[in-house]
Amino acid sequence: MSDSRSGSTPRTPHATAHPRFAEALTALGLTVEVRGFPEATRTAAEAATAVGCELAQIVKSLVFAVDGQPVLVLMDGASRVDLERVRTELGAAEAGRADAALVRETTGYAIGGVPPFGHRTRTRVLADRGLLAHDTVWAAAGTPHTVFPLAPAALIEYAGGRVVDVRERTA
Repeated sequence: MSDSRSGSTPRTPHATAHPRFAEALTALGLTVEVRGFPEATRTAAEAATAVGCELAQIVKSLVFAVDGQPVLVLMDGASRVDLERVRTELGAAEAGRADAALVRETTGYAIGGVPPFGHRTRTRVLADRGLLAHDTVWAAAGTPHTVFPLAPAALIEYAGGRVVDVRERTA
């Protein structure tokens, strides 16, 4: 993978990426290796198995309705989002999971293939600090059959995310 800021020569993104996501990569000057799989990688566990990485290296791009507005939360595949922590982080009265229609309307992608950036609508993005524990993370490339690797700090930057602690605490 390369990124024009590193001085390497950009290449055309792999053809398996969703066209909107491929356009976003081009607009950002970012080249990544998009991997396609014959079987869907809709869940973090399916994606980790397909890629051959740890579950925690998979990035879940989850949309929530916070005081009626969509908010994207980037979370590692081994963890769950704590809605109370999201609500508190944003100073909101209510936070809940977005339905499939709001996810598609906001991002332009179906659940199971939502990438961390390249969305139809610009939204607030919260990225859980746990993502930074890895050298490389893998996220959806706009379809349930595609993923791409990127350093977590770069992924958060491209997504316009703010690093926060919103994972459920384990006992």
